[in-house]
Amino acid sequence: MFVRVDTRGETGPMPDDDFEAFVQQRYTALLRTAYLLCGSRDRAEDLLQNALAAALPKWRRMDHPEAYLRRIMINQLANVWRRPIREIVTAVLPDRPGHDPAIEDRDELWSALRRLPVRMRAVLVLRYWEDRSEQETAQILGVSVGTVKSHASRGLDRLRELVPEPSMATRNGEN
Repeated sequence: MFVRVDTRGETGPMPDDDFEAFVQQRYTALLRTAYLLCGSRDRAEDLLQNALAAALPKWRRMDHPEAYLRRIMINQLANVWRRPIREIVTAVLPDRPGHDPAIEDRDELWSALRRLPVRMRAVLVLRYWEDRSEQETAQILGVSVGTVKSHASRGLDRLRELVPEPSMATRNGEN
């Protein structure tokens, strides 16, 4: 909670109490969006914290704070995606590689998703992972519904190219 102290030493709640309540109520959903956008819990937390810090000074002027925060996160990622981080740090290395097709499929999808342009990726995350309507997605991104439709269509087509459907033998566990 934010507390102000005036020159007489009196304390009282700042007008930003509603910001704190909003963050407590919507943090999990916003963190999920951040994770889906960047694919790492640590980076998602950093992204969300930076977005919240950027939004706080403008809090009183926001009509749709959640949409505004999502837009901030997407814009911040546009700069990060231009400089991709290729190093993955783990605490413990496995003794031998494991084989889990579900994990491999997920990793392949994430890799393909990262190769899409920023706006196309944002449309796919908001439309299909967040299950937002075309209108909501357009509003969050500040684009037309037609742009959302074309980005979604092209993005899905591109993902199908980058992640080919497994053969029947692979699906049945045969090699």
